[in-house]
Amino acid sequence: MASTTPQNSCTHGFIKASCFDCNLKSLCLPISMDVRDMEKLDKIIQRSRPMQTGDHLYRSGDAFKALFAVHSGSIKSYLIDDEGVEQVTGFYLPGEVLGFDGIANSIHSCNTVALETSSLCEMPYERLEELTLSIPGLQHHFFQLMGKQIETDHQMMLTLSKKNAEGRIATLLQSLSRRYGRRNLSRNAMRLPMSRMDIGNFLGLTIETVSRTFSRLNKEGTISVDGREIVINDHQRLDELCHDQPREHAG
Repeated sequence: MASTTPQNSCTHGFIKASCFDCNLKSLCLPISMDVRDMEKLDKIIQRSRPMQTGDHLYRSGDAFKALFAVHSGSIKSYLIDDEGVEQVTGFYLPGEVLGFDGIANSIHSCNTVALETSSLCEMPYERLEELTLSIPGLQHHFFQLMGKQIETDHQMMLTLSKKNAEGRIATLLQSLSRRYGRRNLSRNAMRLPMSRMDIGNFLGLTIETVSRTFSRLNKEGTISVDGREIVINDHQRLDELCHDQPREHAG
């Protein structure tokens, strides 16, 4: 894990956004919303001007004011311990919502930074709460999103406690594959937005182990690797690794 040096927070301007024309609305908003409800939501949602790689959306200790949906690009969340060491806690792709960490105490508990040029839609929380009174299912939808995030955290704890390096890498790749698939993108070919160092930090592996594992999976044909470009050739094999099943050898 690498030590990090604090950077200055960036101030991001926001512009009006429309959910009607967004092809990701089925991921971050209730499917059952009608036109009138969508118009109400449109009045409070704003889209950020592009964040550049390394720009922070918010930092640990910042006042909680809004939830954010990734519109394009990708975001990394991380913590900093008392010794200044970074621990990656998650990656957010287009259509995914972040900011839930600030609800409990009205203060964000983690840091979020752009992994690439990214834009987000801001949903002011106070106004969002007001809308839940007039839009049936909106509150339930965000409870579902929070529940999914808790479930994901639990699955990651299980991954780190029981799986070897190949199992951890396979679990991450299959997770990304499913998430890209929900965006109507290829489940087989993807570009990883995060570095090998971030992957290792997230999965509790050294960068050398991450690189060796990718090379081994590439050599056996399970995946094809070209820098950050990944092609999954054998989902069944990745599933076996996710469940710690060794490959059967002939003879």
